[in-house]
Amino acid sequence: MANSPRLSTGLKLNDLGEQIRNERIRRNLSLESLSARSGVSRSMLSGVERGEKIPSVLILDRIATGLGTSIARLLGEEQTARVIVLRRDQQDLARDPSGWERRILSPVLPNVEFEFMRTSLGAGVDAGAFLPHARGSREYVAIERGTLLLTLDDVPYELRAGDSIYYAGDCVHAFANRHREKACEYYLAMDVTGYPDAMTHRPVSRRRKENPR
Repeated sequence: MANSPRLSTGLKLNDLGEQIRNERIRRNLSLESLSARSGVSRSMLSGVERGEKIPSVLILDRIATGLGTSIARLLGEEQTARVIVLRRDQQDLARDPSGWERRILSPVLPNVEFEFMRTSLGAGVDAGAFLPHARGSREYVAIERGTLLLTLDDVPYELRAGDSIYYAGDCVHAFANRHREKACEYYLAMDVTGYPDAMTHRPVSRRRKENPR
């Protein structure tokens, strides 16, 4: 429909809903199955697919995780060129009402489930907890500015500007900026393809805090 509401990315809700439905059908998943995988209610999924409900960035990420893909694939179209330049105004930017935004820096490639992004968390903003990806998934974070509290399966890691971290993506991972005055900006690269035979690295113990720096 020409007057379909749009996301902060400029994408029409109807187009997003159709893309999610196509990805779900391509994977032979029912709404009930995707709901179980993503933790998003069937009614919410149905409303998003019909273009009637606007998902938050966290909900959209959970839907993508349930589909075994990334937000980038739900928002963008596949490209096949050997060299792809994404000018700033061509990059998808998803804004969450809670005060954070996610800029997608990588193109969507055929049969590649990789996403490279830059995230900005406003002062005091908690982006919430993200579901585990497939076993063998990998994530890398590098802090550009501010301080990030990254929590992996209940184990907190405080990261400052210049710090970086790698972790297996099959864990619950939560991102928060506890600083009340300064924003936090960081880069995140993730490969959510999943490799069943990969060794899974879990945090040493739950509720263990790092030694203060």
